[in-house]
Amino acid sequence: MTKNLKQSAEQFLYLMDRMRRMGPQSAPPKEANISLSQLAFIGYAASNPGCGIQAMASGLNLSKPTVSIGVGQLEEAGFLTRQPDPQDGRAVQLFLTPQGLSLQQRSHEFRCKKFELLLTGLIPEERITLLNLLEKALQTIDFETTGETQ
Repeated sequence: MTKNLKQSAEQFLYLMDRMRRMGPQSAPPKEANISLSQLAFIGYAASNPGCGIQAMASGLNLSKPTVSIGVGQLEEAGFLTRQPDPQDGRAVQLFLTPQGLSLQQRSHEFRCKKFELLLTGLIPEERITLLNLLEKALQTIDFETTGETQ
């Protein structure tokens, strides 16, 4: 058991690295031929239909040019579509195509199955405790970085 904050942080990093190697974030089906960052764009568009490129860049903490390039690639691949913003003729809104929505749903199901596997070794009370503690830790980080809690 760890005794100080530094040891706890190092153990947490080790555990997070083990989770990454487990692969829950590597969900794009091979036939989709997209990167993890592009999958993040699809996930953001699924959660925020009609968002603009600037909102996506802010939400994903990426530069606007990076998102613009990725969105263009996803549009070319048939996963996203741009539509004029009815409020601002210069802006566009981003929406998933049926193909993009299908990819997002399959990726989400894949990730959920991976995390279900991760949680199967815990009894229901331990799952609740783990999730509550993670939520509490993330709220602390949210407050430290933005001054707001979720």
